[in-house]
Amino acid sequence: MVAEIERSSRFYVAGHRGLVGSAVWRAAEAAGFENLIGRTSSELDLCDRDATMAFFEAERPEVVVMAAARVGGILANSTYPAEFISENLRVQVNVLDAAQKSGVERLLFLGSSCIYPKFAEQPIREESLMTGPLEPTNDAYAIAKIAGILQVQAIRREYGLNFISAMPTNLYGPNDNFDLATSHVLPALIRRAHEAKMSGAETMTIWGTGQPLREFMHVDDLARACLFLLENYSDPNPINIGTGIDISIGELAQLVADVVGWDGRIEYDSSKPDGTPRKLLDVSRLQALGFESSIDLATGLKDTYDWYCQQPHLADGPAGPNR
Repeated sequence: MVAEIERSSRFYVAGHRGLVGSAVWRAAEAAGFENLIGRTSSELDLCDRDATMAFFEAERPEVVVMAAARVGGILANSTYPAEFISENLRVQVNVLDAAQKSGVERLLFLGSSCIYPKFAEQPIREESLMTGPLEPTNDAYAIAKIAGILQVQAIRREYGLNFISAMPTNLYGPNDNFDLATSHVLPALIRRAHEAKMSGAETMTIWGTGQPLREFMHVDDLARACLFLLENYSDPNPINIGTGIDISIGELAQLVADVVGWDGRIEYDSSKPDGTPRKLLDVSRLQALGFESSIDLATGLKDTYDWYCQQPHLADGPAGPNR
C-alpha cells in the first residue's frame, strides 16, 4: 500500500459529469471523501491554460483523477482526428502542468486501451506500449493518450511526484454517451435495440462482421479501481484496468437484445470497418495488487439499460451508425 488518503483531502475529479468522472465521484462519496471538487465545462474550460492554472492555484486540490477527455467510437475518431488529438493534448498538458505547479500530491491519469498496437499479443500486457503500429481509426486519440502517459512519467522523474497512469478497457454504464453518431459500440447497441423494440422492427443492422472480440467493464468497477490504485500503486509504468474477459461483438449484440427484450434478427454490414480484431487487456498486475472486478456483463447491462430507460430524451432523434 502506498498510503491511505485522508478523507478530508481536497479531491478534484476532472470531467465529473461524464461517464467515468461521475462514477469516480460516486465511488469517492461512498468511500467517505468529504471535499470533492468538480467543475462543468461551462464553468472551467480545461483547454484554456490560464483558466486551468488559476483554478488549481485557487482550489489547491491534493488528489486529482484526470477523467476529462474528448472520446468517441470508430466513426467519431476517424471523422474528427484533428479535434481528438488537439483537444485531448491541450486538456492533458494544462491539467498536468497545473497539478505539478500547484503541489498536487497524488494524481491518476486515465488513458485508454487504444494506446496499444493494433496487433499486440493477446491479452495485451503493459509492456506492449509502442511496440507496433496503432489502429488507424483512432490513432490520433491514442497518440494524445500516449503523450499523457509520457508526461506523467516525466513529472515523476523531474519532480518526484506521486502521479500514476492507468489504461481502462472499454467502459459502459450510467451517464454514457448514447448518441448514435459519436458513441462507442455498447451504448449504441443498447439504443439501437431499444429503438428496434419500440418501433417493432424485425431487423437491426450493425457495423462490421460481428467477429471482433472486446472486453467491457462497468464504470462503477473502474471507479473502485481508481480509488484502489491511488492508495496501492506508485510506479512510472501504466497499469491496465479491466475484467480479463472478452466477448465477440455479435455475442454482445445478442446479449443486449436479450436484456432489452427485443427478439428480432441482427444483421451485419461487413462493408464497414471492424477495427482491431481483438482487444483484451492483461490485468494480472492489477489482480496481483488485490483488485478484482465484481460486476458481470449481464448484470451491468441490465443496470445500464434501466438507467437509459429513465432518460427518455436519450431515445429522441433519428438513428445513425452504431460504431
